[in-house]
Amino acid sequence: MMIEAKLCLSARANLGEGPLWDGILYWVDILEGTLHVFDPVANTDTAYAVGQPVGTVVPRASGGVMLAVRDGFAAFDLNTGKLEIVANPADRPPDTRFNDGKCDPAGRFWAGTMTFSGKPCIGSLYRLDADLTVHKMLDGICVSNGLGWWENTMYYIDSHQRAVTAFDYDPQTGQISHARTAIRTPEDAGWPDGLAIDVEGMLWIAHNGVGYVRRWNPHTAEVLAQIDLPASQVTACAFGGENLDKLYITTAAEHMTPEQREQEPMAGNLFVAEPGVKGIRAYRFKG
Repeated sequence: MMIEAKLCLSARANLGEGPLWDGILYWVDILEGTLHVFDPVANTDTAYAVGQPVGTVVPRASGGVMLAVRDGFAAFDLNTGKLEIVANPADRPPDTRFNDGKCDPAGRFWAGTMTFSGKPCIGSLYRLDADLTVHKMLDGICVSNGLGWWENTMYYIDSHQRAVTAFDYDPQTGQISHARTAIRTPEDAGWPDGLAIDVEGMLWIAHNGVGYVRRWNPHTAEVLAQIDLPASQVTACAFGGENLDKLYITTAAEHMTPEQREQEPMAGNLFVAEPGVKGIRAYRFKG
């Protein structure tokens, strides 16, 4: 099934990423170090300068938002613009930054690291608990990307592996185990990037480099639907809107030459589609 995407914000981002709906749409421009808050009703987008590369954003139950930035996990005050690093793993290699991340159903904040180029594969996946303690969950990661939880399963993407890995997930302890490949994407499908999960437990995956989002069945590895976009660097997607029936999609124009930007004038913009199914809500950080 083919689904149409429409432009909803001419953002012209360098590396748009991390969309998340919490009554309003949050997203980031990673390398520009900006957090964006987009109101689709008012059609306004407010940008906040974070001061360093910012990989993702999640809402915080106690107010404000949490970010995963170059220097670690951080709290960000939308009223004052103050950034406060709350935890930075001591074992992180130099020249790494945080990339994509989300909160699990228990309110723990998961985010992964990578080098700025994605090589060598010295990144890790970390979990920040409500007491602000950090736990390394995986290592040897190339490009840490999409995360999502469905019942007692966690899905995770390391883009350079061209695969979605499923883990058994314990909501009480936050531990993961029994890794197995749920989906292996073909080379002509670009790089799997960010993901979102709908109410039927299906995965919506941004395919970077080929200009589309696909809906995958993680149990059969079957492609169920596709959303084509007028930008090749499709980075992430998130369900949003009052009824969680819209899919917001971020794109990028990273490393594009002026000639390539001219050929792809829509690169870096924010898009929206009506996928015909609702998504699950985003979880807030409990710390």
